[in-house]
Amino acid sequence: MVGRFAPSPTGDLHLGNLRTAAIAWLAARSADAGFVMRMEDLDRQQSNREHERRHLADLSSIGLDWDGDVVRQSERFDLYEEAIERLAEAGLVYECYCSRREIRNEIEASASAPHGPPGSYPGTCRDLTAANRARRRDEGRRPALRLRSDHRTVAFVDGLLGPVEAVVDDVVLRRNDGVPAYNLAVVVDDAAQGVTEVVRGDDLALSTPRQIRLQELLGLARPRYLHVPLVVDADGERLAKRRGMSVTLADLAHDGVDVDAVMAWLTGSLGLGPADRLAGLIERFDADGLDREPIRAPSFAVEGGDGS
Repeated sequence: MVGRFAPSPTGDLHLGNLRTAAIAWLAARSADAGFVMRMEDLDRQQSNREHERRHLADLSSIGLDWDGDVVRQSERFDLYEEAIERLAEAGLVYECYCSRREIRNEIEASASAPHGPPGSYPGTCRDLTAANRARRRDEGRRPALRLRSDHRTVAFVDGLLGPVEAVVDDVVLRRNDGVPAYNLAVVVDDAAQGVTEVVRGDDLALSTPRQIRLQELLGLARPRYLHVPLVVDADGERLAKRRGMSVTLADLAHDGVDVDAVMAWLTGSLGLGPADRLAGLIERFDADGLDREPIRAPSFAVEGGDGS
């Protein structure tokens, strides 16, 4: 078994990210398994090495370690292109010239749009003629690449949520700026890193059937999935760095809240006894005992400063 944590270094980790990372680490280490780290830094404008450095420092401060070197998606484009080429050779890739606005308008106007995850593509460019594709290129449009899906329903049993299913639409494989899409990259990387268990937020549960279908088409093994509830604020909204809340370790330190206080909240949110760092929780961890409802942020975050 191999677990992983794969944040996007576009800003500091917040308490919800740290809690998910802790669960992923505990699930792996309690099974005496490996644990790898990956930076999902495909966002060229927002991702940077300073954010990555702070991510790793925050994770280390709660006692989380990993095996081997940190993998960066920005350094693995050749692997993603190889996967796209394999799908293209099987006739499963087509060019899409739609803007996000056009897709949104088409979905709103069409009663026959696929009933997949939010934003499922309605297939506008799926059967464009060569002449129509040429006309769009002449207009200066750059195509994204999409999977030519058969729109099957893919189901899996989540380790926490139980049965989950969704229709797999014509998911993006490569964006129109040439950057590989998340769903393709994560599938390729999990396989390349030997990941056998994926622990992440339950907001990604409905994306998982898309990834499972790509695994099937590429002949890759399917990991076990465990989607955990998000940490929310007092209004029930997902946790985010915003005015009026201190949600990162840096914000909290500025407000006089140390890592020990964060660990006390974290271990309590997992239903475990106190521990200075994660290693003290390994023998007590049981994924079956995890809460399935959203987790309320601690009062010291809700009542903190403005995060500046």
